[in-house]
Amino acid sequence: MRAGFDLDHFEGIKNGFTMNSYIFILFSLLCFSVFSHANDWPSWRGEDRSGVSKEKGLLQSWPEGGPKKIWSSDQAGIGYSGFSVSEGGLYTLGAFGKEERLLAFNASTGKSVWSLKLGELLTNGWGDGPRMTPTIADGKVYALGGKGNLVCADAKSGKKIWSVDLVEDLGGKVPNWGYTESVLLDEGRVICTPGGDQGAIAALNAESGKVIWRSKEFTDEAQYSSPIVILNRGKKEYVQLVMKNLVGIEADTGKLSWKSPWTGRTAVIPTPIHDDGHVFIATGYGVGCKLVKLSPGGVNDVYENKFMKNHHGGVIKHGKFLYGYSDGYGWVCQDFKSGELKWNEKKALGKGAIAYADNRFYCLGESDGRVVLIDANPTGWKSKGEFTITPQTKQRSSRGKVWTHPVVSNGKLYLRDQELVHCYDIRG
Repeated sequence: MRAGFDLDHFEGIKNGFTMNSYIFILFSLLCFSVFSHANDWPSWRGEDRSGVSKEKGLLQSWPEGGPKKIWSSDQAGIGYSGFSVSEGGLYTLGAFGKEERLLAFNASTGKSVWSLKLGELLTNGWGDGPRMTPTIADGKVYALGGKGNLVCADAKSGKKIWSVDLVEDLGGKVPNWGYTESVLLDEGRVICTPGGDQGAIAALNAESGKVIWRSKEFTDEAQYSSPIVILNRGKKEYVQLVMKNLVGIEADTGKLSWKSPWTGRTAVIPTPIHDDGHVFIATGYGVGCKLVKLSPGGVNDVYENKFMKNHHGGVIKHGKFLYGYSDGYGWVCQDFKSGELKWNEKKALGKGAIAYADNRFYCLGESDGRVVLIDANPTGWKSKGEFTITPQTKQRSSRGKVWTHPVVSNGKLYLRDQELVHCYDIRG
């Protein structure tokens, strides 16, 4: 899947070219090898967990009916797991019968490549099956099942390398809606949140799964958010949000660096956002959002309001502003530093998830499967085209919706509705 070349192959043909031509060919192939997968999406919300793709040259508006569909697959199983894309592979999780499986597909064709048993089926009234997004790093894929079984496998073959149970091995407790965290890979460490009095956050050796440290000063129960990595005054930290606290944990030691109280209710889900020494968090169920500023003395609140009551569709920072769906307000644009509401739109599209690429937001309505492309600007909702996911599953729980976040990678848009995966060409 990785582009490559053989120097010996060129020995027989290079005499037919000038040396400059030979160098140009080698340089071109090297560029293809290095950059052909530059727009991969190897983790939850992308490489830096911001929900922002750095791709350019994508369609700025869609024709009637939306972009061209490249392929569809009905082999993803049951669940709400998202996608990671790396070196031509598309990775996700799905439930088949009484077990959950880690799945690999060809990202260009949709053909199944391999499948690996992950753990027992998570059952839930809102829909059975796994929820998290796999993480790809150094040729390995890391995935967490709904009941807490964390697996590391070879990304090309699917061969299991190691597994750790967040409950049995790390003393955690399965949250009400299952483990939904997408584990973080950083400098040979797997960062996960089993929760509990042994340390809410654990750092595992990425090669062996052995515990490196536990956050013994921070012992809250796990929630549903995924951690991010930040630099705080030049020092690396892991930031995680749970029901009653937002925390920064020293990356090398697991020690608590700072803590800010939160008033979560029912479930705390959205991923924290970090920029310029500030961390933004949001929660649904009527709670709202908060911005904190990190300082040598710890952490201070900047504002707290209810403009962004984001449930689980995600919030994205673009420029100086935040975008996402807020319960009660609809789709919202909010100033990151001041918390000021810039605009909101209730009628154009119902509640849903969001992704960003090339000055456009991809907004997915959870109730009807409509996908709307909008201009990313702080002046208002401006649609640039839409379509509806077709076909849609008949296996979804009556209480479930289209909850898998859209993913943009290498000129393609990936959408999922349970066992159905659809891939669209969005290149300009």
